[in-house]
Amino acid sequence: MRIRPAGEHALLLDCAGPDQVEAWRAELWRRRERGELTAVEIVPGAETVLLDGVPDPARTATLVARWTPHPASPAEPTAGAGGAGAGGVGEVRVPTEFDGPDLAAVAEHWGTDVPEVVRRLTDLRFRVAFCGFAPGFAYLTGLPEGWAVPRLSSPRTRVPAGSVALAGRYAGIYPTESPGGWRLVGRTSLPLFDVHADPPARLTPGTRVRLVPA
Repeated sequence: MRIRPAGEHALLLDCAGPDQVEAWRAELWRRRERGELTAVEIVPGAETVLLDGVPDPARTATLVARWTPHPASPAEPTAGAGGAGAGGVGEVRVPTEFDGPDLAAVAEHWGTDVPEVVRRLTDLRFRVAFCGFAPGFAYLTGLPEGWAVPRLSSPRTRVPAGSVALAGRYAGIYPTESPGGWRLVGRTSLPLFDVHADPPARLTPGTRVRLVPA
């Protein structure tokens, strides 16, 4: 892990992949909750963690360099289609209708059939690595190596809200209608973003996610 300054009051941690990002994300949140770290925002990315709103970046960088995060590990699941809080604690079960237009293409790419694709996806435990692209859109890790799925060569102009999709090494669920080039494998009616909720996004970094047949 490498620490770099990012503006006047921010630091950027360069990590060695999603597992290290999650380990540092969890460690930094724990340290902040215990009062050992002052940062307004802790924002994980694909291979980085941003610490923003840091009063003394040089001192904070020295502190962080001394810490060793615990390896990323599964969170204890909670029952039902509930949500996790801002700390990403627990598990959200997403009721899913597996009827996406790209299911057959994913099955062909994986060298199997549609029922086996559904079985694999419902057996996996995903984790929110980071959020982006659109408000409430969570990038979910958990696809085994070799199961990466190529994006569409030409994105759709309209992807319905609630669409469950795959692209590259990630799974994701579109919280609102938007264009998109991910492979659609299903859909859910579970609300994922509400500007009046706290937090507005149901899926926050660190949260475990299960796709369950609707």
